[in-house]
Amino acid sequence: MIAEDPPQQAAYYHQDSADLLYGNAKAGILVTLFASSLLVFGFNTVEIQVQKYIWWAGMSLLMLVRMIDVYRWDRRDKDQDCDGKKAVMRFISGALISGIMWCAYCLYVFSYANSTELACMIIVVSALAGGAATVLAAHRFTAMSYALIMLGPFSIGMLLSFEQYQQILGLLGLAFSVVMMITAKKSADFTRNAIRLKNENALLVNQMEQKVAQRTAKIYQLSNLDPLTGLFNRSAFMHHLQEQLKLSEKNGIPIALLFIDLDGFKKINDTLGHETGDKVLKQTAKRLEQFRDEQHLLCRWGGDEFLITFMGADQDMAVNYANTIINKISEYYDFESNRLSIGATVGIALYPKHSTKADELIQLADTAMYYQKKSSPRSVGLFNKEMRQRLFREQKLKIGLAEAIDKQQLRMVYQPIVQSVSHQVVAFEALLRWDFDGENVPPDEFISIAEQYGLINSIGNWVLQQSCIAAAEWLDACKNNQPSVSVNVSVLQLHNSNFIEFVESALGAAQLDAEKLTIEITESIFSNDKETMFHRIKELQSMGIKVSIDDFGTEYSSLSVIQDLAADTIKIDRSFINKLNTNGMAIIKAVKQMASTLNYDMIAEGIETQQQAEILSELGIEMLQGYYFAKPLELSKVKSYINHHSS
Repeated sequence: MIAEDPPQQAAYYHQDSADLLYGNAKAGILVTLFASSLLVFGFNTVEIQVQKYIWWAGMSLLMLVRMIDVYRWDRRDKDQDCDGKKAVMRFISGALISGIMWCAYCLYVFSYANSTELACMIIVVSALAGGAATVLAAHRFTAMSYALIMLGPFSIGMLLSFEQYQQILGLLGLAFSVVMMITAKKSADFTRNAIRLKNENALLVNQMEQKVAQRTAKIYQLSNLDPLTGLFNRSAFMHHLQEQLKLSEKNGIPIALLFIDLDGFKKINDTLGHETGDKVLKQTAKRLEQFRDEQHLLCRWGGDEFLITFMGADQDMAVNYANTIINKISEYYDFESNRLSIGATVGIALYPKHSTKADELIQLADTAMYYQKKSSPRSVGLFNKEMRQRLFREQKLKIGLAEAIDKQQLRMVYQPIVQSVSHQVVAFEALLRWDFDGENVPPDEFISIAEQYGLINSIGNWVLQQSCIAAAEWLDACKNNQPSVSVNVSVLQLHNSNFIEFVESALGAAQLDAEKLTIEITESIFSNDKETMFHRIKELQSMGIKVSIDDFGTEYSSLSVIQDLAADTIKIDRSFINKLNTNGMAIIKAVKQMASTLNYDMIAEGIETQQQAEILSELGIEMLQGYYFAKPLELSKVKSYINHHSS
C-alpha cells in the first residue's frame, strides 16, 4: 500500500502516476467530447432533445475544465517539486464525474431511445469503458470504478426491460463491465509495480551517489584545510561558496556572508608573540565552529580574518547571528597565566540583494566591516548603497590625490586670526584646498584618505613648504605688521622620524624664522604614543616653533596631558562657540581659567557674529577666528588684508 511507502518514495509514486494519467488524458477527453456530440446531435429524440442539449453543454464544460487542468500540468516547471497526490485527485475527480454523467445520460435517454440509438449508446459507453482500463491504469480504483459506473446501472436497467433485445444488450453490457473491471485491476497492478520498481531503483542510485559524493567531499576537505585552525582555506571556501550560490539561485534561497575581523589581535601578536597569537586564532576557530551547522560555511580567510556564509538568512537573522558571534569571541581567552581579551567587527553582504558574484560578495562584506571598524568597532555593519558609492569615490579620490601635487590641483588659502580687542591680524591659519575635476573636495574627506593610503607625508610636507614660503612673502611686504602662519599637522606626520628634518627644510627654503611658525595639532594625537608625541613637541618648541592644540575639548582632553604638554596656545572648538547662550559659556569660562593658570593663550574659532566676538572679548579670550572677520583668503589677497587692518 502507498501508506506503507517511505514519504519520498510515495511522493515519487504520485508524481509518476499523475504523469501517466495526464499523458493519456487529451485523447480521452477529445473522444468523450466527440462521442457525446454524436449521440446528442446524431439522434433527434423530440421528447427530450432540449434535455440532451443541456446534458451535452454540461459535458462540454466538464471536458473544457479537464483540458485546462491537463495543460496546467503539462506547463508546470519539470525541475520543481509538484504535488503529485493533489494532481491525481483532481484528475480522478474529473474522470469519475464524466462516468457519472454518462451513466445519467444512458439511464435518462434509455426509455425514449429507439433500438438503433440504444445500440449506439451501449457501443459508445462500452468502448469508453474499455479504453479507460488502459488510460486510467495508473489509478486502480478509478480504472475499475469507471467501467462499473458507466455500464453497470445502464445494463441493469436494460435487463429489467420487457424487450428481449434490450435484455440481451443489458446482459452483454453487464458482462463486459465485469470483464473490464478485471482487466483494469490487472493493468493497474502491473502499472503500480512498474512505478514502484522504477522509484526504488532511482532512490537506490541516488543514495549511492550521495554516499560517493560525501566520501569525495571528505577527501577534498582534507586537502583544502587551513593547517592552523582546521577550517576551510581560501580555495576550498571559494569552491563551496560557488556551489552554495548555484543552489541558492536554483531554489531562491538568500545567503548572508559575514566578514569577521578580530579587534586587538595585532597587539597580542606584537606584545606576547606569534605563538600566543596562534593559540588565540585556534581558540577563535573553535568558538566559531560551535555556531556552525549545515547552513553555514566557515573559513579562515587569512591572518585574523574569518568568513561565514549563512544560507537562508535574511538581514535580521544575519545581524542577530553576527552579534552572537561577537559576544562569543569577546569572552576571555585563558592561556596558562595569561587572560586575554579581544573583540570582533563583522561586515555583512547579502545574496542576491547586494551581489550575485562570490568574489564581489566577499569584497562588499569586507567593505562593510572596514567602515564599521572605523565608526563603531566590535559591532555589526551591513553593506548598503551608500558604502558602494563611498568605496567608488574613495578609490577615485585616492588615485587623484596621488597625482594632485604634480597636476597642481592643490592650493593653500589663509584665514586670519585677530587680536580680540584691536582686531589686528596676529596670524593666518593655512588651509589646504583641492580642485579635482572641477570639484572642490573638502579637506575633511581627502585628508583621511591621504592618511589611510600613505599619502599624508608627501602632502603634509608640501603644505609646510608652501605655507612657509607664503608667510615669508607677506612678512617681507608688510613691515608694520608681522603675522605668523599656523599649519595643521597630522598624527602620522608627527610619528614620522624625519618630521623635524622636514620642518627645518621648509623653514630654511623659505628663510622664515621659526618664531613665525605655529604647528597645530589635534587632541587625537594623545590617543597614540604619548611619550613620542611629547618628545616631538618639545623638539619643535626648542627650535622656537609655537604649538597650538586645535579643536580643544572634543576628543582626548585631560588636565594631566595639557599640563605635561606645555603648549603655547589652546584653540577652543567652534561647537562651544555655537552654544554660547546655553552650556557653551560655562565650558569656555572653565577652559579660560585653566589656560590662564597654565599660562596658555586662547583662540576661539568659528566666530560668525559681532555679538559672539564681543562676548568672547569681554571674557578675556586673546584671539578670535571666523567668518565674521574673513573667510579663508587666497595668497594674493593676504597682503592687502594685512595692510587694511593694520591701518
